[in-house]
Amino acid sequence: MNAAPRIQTTAGRLAALGFADGARAERLLDELGPEAVGDFALLDDIVRAADPDLALTTLSRLVERDASVLGAFRDDPDLRRRVLGVFGLSAALGEHVVRHPECLPSIRSPRWPTLGDLREEMLVAVGADPDAAEPVAEPATEGGAAGPGTSGPAMEALRVAYRNRLLHLATRDVTGECTLAEAAAALADLASAALEAALAIARAEVADAGDVRLAVIGMGKCGARELNYISDVDVVFVAEPKEGVDETKALQTATRLAQGMMRACSASTPEGALWEVDANLRPEGKMGPLVRSMESHLAYFRRWAKTWEFQALLKARPVAGDLELGQEYVAAVNELVWQAAARPHFVEDVQAMRRRVEAHVPAGEADRQIKLGPGGLRDIEFAVQLLQLVHGRSDPLLRRRATLSALAALSRGGYVGRDDAKALAEAYTFLRQVEHMLQLHRLRRTHMVPSDTADLRRLGRGLGMTTDPVGEFTTTWKRHALEVRRLHEKLFYRPLLQAVARLPETEARLSTAAATARLEALGYADPEGALRHIAALTSGVSRRAAIQRTLLPVMLGWFADAPDPDAGLLGFRQVSDKLGTTPWYLRLLRDETAAADRLARLLGTSKYVTGLLLHAPEAVAMLGSPAELAVRPAATLAAEAAAAVGRYAEDAETAVAAVRALRRRELFRTACADLSGLIDIEEVGQALSSLNDVTIQAALDTAINKVTLERRAPFPTRMAVIAMGRLGGLESSYASDADVMFVHAPLPGAVERDAAVAAHAVAEETRRLLALPAPDPPLQIDAGLRPEGRQGPLVRTIASYRAYYDRWASHWEAQALLRARFCAGDAELGRAFVALVEPLRYPAEGISADAVREIRKLKARMEAERLPRGADPALHTKLGRGGLSDVEWVAQLIQLRHAGAVPVLRTTRTLDALRAAAGEGLLDPADEEVLAQAWLFASRIRDALMLVRGRAADSIPTPVKERVLLARALGYPPEGTEDFVEDYRRATRRARAVVERVFYEG
Repeated sequence: MNAAPRIQTTAGRLAALGFADGARAERLLDELGPEAVGDFALLDDIVRAADPDLALTTLSRLVERDASVLGAFRDDPDLRRRVLGVFGLSAALGEHVVRHPECLPSIRSPRWPTLGDLREEMLVAVGADPDAAEPVAEPATEGGAAGPGTSGPAMEALRVAYRNRLLHLATRDVTGECTLAEAAAALADLASAALEAALAIARAEVADAGDVRLAVIGMGKCGARELNYISDVDVVFVAEPKEGVDETKALQTATRLAQGMMRACSASTPEGALWEVDANLRPEGKMGPLVRSMESHLAYFRRWAKTWEFQALLKARPVAGDLELGQEYVAAVNELVWQAAARPHFVEDVQAMRRRVEAHVPAGEADRQIKLGPGGLRDIEFAVQLLQLVHGRSDPLLRRRATLSALAALSRGGYVGRDDAKALAEAYTFLRQVEHMLQLHRLRRTHMVPSDTADLRRLGRGLGMTTDPVGEFTTTWKRHALEVRRLHEKLFYRPLLQAVARLPETEARLSTAAATARLEALGYADPEGALRHIAALTSGVSRRAAIQRTLLPVMLGWFADAPDPDAGLLGFRQVSDKLGTTPWYLRLLRDETAAADRLARLLGTSKYVTGLLLHAPEAVAMLGSPAELAVRPAATLAAEAAAAVGRYAEDAETAVAAVRALRRRELFRTACADLSGLIDIEEVGQALSSLNDVTIQAALDTAINKVTLERRAPFPTRMAVIAMGRLGGLESSYASDADVMFVHAPLPGAVERDAAVAAHAVAEETRRLLALPAPDPPLQIDAGLRPEGRQGPLVRTIASYRAYYDRWASHWEAQALLRARFCAGDAELGRAFVALVEPLRYPAEGISADAVREIRKLKARMEAERLPRGADPALHTKLGRGGLSDVEWVAQLIQLRHAGAVPVLRTTRTLDALRAAAGEGLLDPADEEVLAQAWLFASRIRDALMLVRGRAADSIPTPVKERVLLARALGYPPEGTEDFVEDYRRATRRARAVVERVFYEG
């Protein structure tokens, strides 16, 4: 009757000691026997394990297999402490001990064997003579002894020997007898020994194995001697024929040896596999030959290798096979590695590497990834390796393989601050320890921090956190991740400030030459100029300089990510000079990360945006939120413009200057939204056209008011402005003029001649006011599409337009009127004009075959005569093959033919007309899609040319740098410039084929 309370009490005590399941723990302890129940030292070591339940479960299984273990543990407390420590962390190694209890004596020694000892041990395990120049595994029998058979038993023996040593190392690691660096180096040495034994197995299977020298070059963590417990082992193979052997035959033999070695490591056996041997870092990756000669390797690296391949070669080290050949290989490639930063495409390759790293993080895993996620191991490794490549050219002391030793060298050389290096080293050590414990549990390759509480508890306890293992571990991990991410962003840039700003730092400074090299490597074309800008922004003791010293380390990185870092930094200095004393400016950039990021990328992308901002620097305030960049309604802008005109009613030039300032601000808003991807190209055209409408209306009102004041009499006529061309189609670009026609209608009782003179004066004044030299972009009013062109009257009455169109209108004028719409002035008069031209542009019966031929001839003549001399027809966005003009003429011909009978075609917009034509069966939907894609692409390019260069252009530029800037502004990666050009050629080629068929033949 008293047993139940006793069990409950004991189970509770065990739970209090750290067991998750106290009752089960009590049962397992009872099953171990009375001696174990009373062995408090044994219980204490179990409780100290990271997972006491796992440790006790594994011990129970081991005792079932070999009861003498308990006695051995009592006789050797050190052995007990080591083994139980591993049992509490690694279910996989515990399983190995249960299967092979005979391995326990081998781990009693705290000393770790040398690489030579490990190599001998692994070779003996597979039956090879370790003293032979090229050890060959003996064919093994089922029992593993020499004799006829297959390599299977040898591979099993290799796995058992390897895991015995892995267990030995884990016991030293868990008990703190070796540092992280020592454990990682020991794992790499053990892998090297295993590779040597695997190569011996391969030699036993390959005929003529002695005809070739084969070196196995360790790469990645294996090469750097910083390997994980379980990881792919990255290698590269290099081979040379022995004297008198044909090279082709030797390379074939070497390839079979390499394949056999890889299979000996990765093949599944009753003892499992060791790990995958990954040779994908070789030249040409998976597509390249597995084994190459030294000459072939070097030829590839000199001609074809990307920067990331040299970054990988930082870690190269001979690990197995012909070590002399391996040393020759490493010495040869090192000469190339340390010149990689001087390569023409170094910056683009670096940026591509960063994107590739980020792309490898699966969606939804980034916040738990300790390797690839933000603030993970790759952030540290990438930053350290890039600094090595940049500064190792001139500083041989930085040429280290392992991350921690390289980081220490960077700190000693002044390339990384001491405090930053210390924080990174601590974070790297912590993250690698977590990585090791994650992998030890099941001996599986993983970098994901689990979400399960029991797993987190095991990790926390394994790191010595006993009070609140889950909470302490999570807090520490997140703190390190945030610090790593911050330092990753800062690492390249903070020392640049030290080099120029005389900061009160105790550590060694980055020299001017080193700072210049770093800026050059990051993509700054004028590093000396960049250093001058940095000095101007950060020098001094003012609050402004102090905030700039906080901002610039991050912003310099954002500039480096932009297409033109130099322009970005220069623009930032210019804007800061204008606004530096404004209290809100630097506070906004410091406190609103999104605003500072967006400003840096805009300044580094667009000279147009920079120019707008320099004349209205207060517009920086709208960068803090995407909502601030939303296109404002036309009615709101019209009210604001009208208020400005009303304030300066007595001064026309001041009134229109205020309106043009409004337009400049809205151009900036639209350009920022465009470059930030918040609006598409159709929305850009709509926004710019509406803004131009508002501007013309305000200028017209101002001109009417001025002319009225000058006449000292009421204005005698009504006026309307009819938008034509791209403005009429609501498709304005940043560089577009405003194509318009002016119409007026004399008021009752007015003298027609007087009304015409007044209307003409207003039209001229409107044009003058909008074109006056000023800091704000002009809006050129082009009335060249009016009847009789530039020779005809600038302004006509409705009756005059009707008389002209009834008698003289040509096909091209009817075509031009397809885009006519009212945009400013008297709305009733505007509607009357539009009604007047409806029959002309939408003929009820369509247009005749003769008219179609005339339109086609005119188009062909334009293609032959209007394309600028020397322009590439394939790259001219407006008049080139498949460009804007081609697509627009197709849409307009369909409208002239069918809009009289099909009302849905009556639109001034190109894409709407094409969509309507496809919807009505007048154009194949596939053709409509091809034409629309080409038109959108060409429109985006024309706008991007203006944004990037700050001046209008119609052709994709020839100079490589300008093409790169343009491609980047359009969203292509740095290495995607040729892809951009080819994409455009492809889109317009397909569009031209449709034009040939639909416009010229249909």
